[in-house]
Amino acid sequence: MKIRKNDTVMVIAGKDKGKTGKVRFAYPKKERIMVEGINFIKRHVRARGRVRQAGIIQLEAPIPVSNVMLLCSRCNRPTRVGFHFLEDGRKVRVCNRCSEVID
Repeated sequence: MKIRKNDTVMVIAGKDKGKTGKVRFAYPKKERIMVEGINFIKRHVRARGRVRQAGIIQLEAPIPVSNVMLLCSRCNRPTRVGFHFLEDGRKVRVCNRCSEVID
């Protein structure tokens, strides 16, 4: 998966199309990510004694990684991610628009 925790992404499909946010969690096996302020859902919950109030609560839900694109910090546009090897042998992510190293 080419998108990681703490990356800034833009939603390109779905009800939150055009919004941007920071990745909070990544679930590579499920191909999903949690983005701050994106994909809120409503859940009806029961009260559990005095611990939790009953009612409708809003939660952030994971979004498929195919519905987001990484925002390049240099050109500030959504971009695809490529990989290059540096001289010291490290593999790094790069912006396919401006060839800037992301990592």
